[in-house]
Amino acid sequence: MKNVVMLLLSIIFVMTACSEKQSGSTASSSTNEAIDCILTRTSVRRYIPGKTIGADTVEIMLRAAMAAPTAVNKQPWAFVVVNERAVLDSLMAACPYAHMLEQAPMAVVVCGDLSKALDGEARDMWIEDASAATENLLLAAHALGLGAVWTGVYPVQERMAGVRKALSMPQSIVPLAVVPVGYPAGESTPKDKWNPDNIHYNAW
Repeated sequence: MKNVVMLLLSIIFVMTACSEKQSGSTASSSTNEAIDCILTRTSVRRYIPGKTIGADTVEIMLRAAMAAPTAVNKQPWAFVVVNERAVLDSLMAACPYAHMLEQAPMAVVVCGDLSKALDGEARDMWIEDASAATENLLLAAHALGLGAVWTGVYPVQERMAGVRKALSMPQSIVPLAVVPVGYPAGESTPKDKWNPDNIHYNAW
């Protein structure tokens, strides 16, 4: 199983994709698949009711999340997998924009673990690390034929308090995002966000 997981991840993500040099070719098949995964990912808010997600699939998503870059390799993240209906409903009550949890068979709550964070003014780099992990999670879900959506929790105090209460979290754990995951009900079209006006070279 471990070898299968690592092979999937190497295909899915640019940072772990293996460049297979081919004569007369400028990009390998695996790299093309990784780029396609990134460009076609979109937020999915409707899921097929009652279709659950296997434990092996969940592990692949979490392995992908933990493959994200992290400052000084601190890995100040933690993940709560929620697949009980009562707890999903509690999260939905705490997060006003996470109504899709009503259909989702599961969610992953991505958190920062402040006990693992850097000291001093670099402490808040946990936010960048956990955000990178969240994006990896979303890409893995898409590559596996699932749909997912990032619903923000941090830094809204009311949402953070609600999620902490629903999951009995200690104060050292900060919920960054709730990510509902399920099998998509219908097609979703990704947005084209390419805009050359946002690019600068060498100076502003």
